Amino acid sequence: MESPVIADDEFDVVVIGGGPGGAATAGLLARKGHRVLVLEREKFPRYHIGESLITGLMPTLEELGLLERLEALGFTKKYGGTLLWGKNQGTWGFRFTESALYDHAYQVRRADFDALLLTRARELGVTVLEETAVKGPVFEGGRVVGVTYTQKGSKEVRTARSRMLVDASGQTHLLGREFDLVRYHEDLRNIATWSYWQGCNLYGGTKAGDIVAENRPSGWFWFIPLHDGTVSVGYVTPIDEYKASGKTLEELYADELLKTEEISTLMAGARRVTGFRNIKDWSYTCEKFHGPGWALVGDAAAFIDPLLSTGVTLALRGARALAEAVDEALTDPSSETEILDWYEKSYRTFLDSVLDFVRFFYDRTKHKEDYWDKAQAQLDPEKLRPREMDFARMLSGLTGIDDIFDKRKAA
Repeated sequence: MESPVIADDEFDVVVIGGGPGGAATAGLLARKGHRVLVLEREKFPRYHIGESLITGLMPTLEELGLLERLEALGFTKKYGGTLLWGKNQGTWGFRFTESALYDHAYQVRRADFDALLLTRARELGVTVLEETAVKGPVFEGGRVVGVTYTQKGSKEVRTARSRMLVDASGQTHLLGREFDLVRYHEDLRNIATWSYWQGCNLYGGTKAGDIVAENRPSGWFWFIPLHDGTVSVGYVTPIDEYKASGKTLEELYADELLKTEEISTLMAGARRVTGFRNIKDWSYTCEKFHGPGWALVGDAAAFIDPLLSTGVTLALRGARALAEAVDEALTDPSSETEILDWYEKSYRTFLDSVLDFVRFFYDRTKHKEDYWDKAQAQLDPEKLRPREMDFARMLSGLTGIDDIFDKRKAA
């Protein structure tokens, strides 16, 4: 059946990518009455890594009306994390309850979670085309006014025109490449390899769903229990360290896993039930997040190392703020540059805070109190809260872009 979208069809907003950032931005804009098109390269559900969520994304899910559905999917509840990190001082960790707003997030199968968000966007009135490849932006007078695209099974190149184009294409960063905006953080060029295990030991009580992070001299492991009885176990290391080892990623993973303390105990007797997957976790930030007729969100704007599990939260918090900004710009086109400048400033403030903390956290010569002090210095310089609470707040992703954006609206 031919698509209902014809050449030169017009939308208020066209979104490239149906992942969390794209689906949330599209859904929130549709709720505000805008005509929105999402162009997604793949067919959902599709596999994706980034399974450990933090509570900073809960306000966006709440606004989309998804909290009850998320609960119904039966995902593992994540009340915090357990760390074997820094100087030898045993395991320690954090609880989301210390950040006061939400007591848990979830460990999710991203295929299911992402499909939930895209389905919700459709329910809110978004037109979603899957298995659709975006060819490139369309310009008129220096302004982006849409995109060309092709659908699977058809050679016809179609055009979708827009008043605003949102790039949520993830690490494909379509507009980032078009405008040469991507700038990598040289000190965070890492590579990750992971697989899934069954028969692992888990903690009891509310710690059963903890993410466990354990440092190694040249990297770190994650341990993420999922609701289907499997556990995602991955190893992250600088790509230079991997190349210098002379080993395959699978060999390096196996050798380093044997030397872990906490994670090897949790995995005693477990069996690997999948093959390995690998990805370059190269952190980057685009030089600009918007221009005439376009804006970036999620991984299309920036990717920060997975150490703090911030990826999906950055996408959803960014989506919430961008939807507010685009709605205002569409209502009053004369405000577009000003409001998108504020969106970018807010987003960068949040990103810079996360990036600064990630870099500090990678120094594993510190004591846990040093990490607490760093979080307090960033979030609570007047020391109004206990430093352990500031650390939990930093790892929950509950401070940043929305708070800053709201300050503008209140001004």
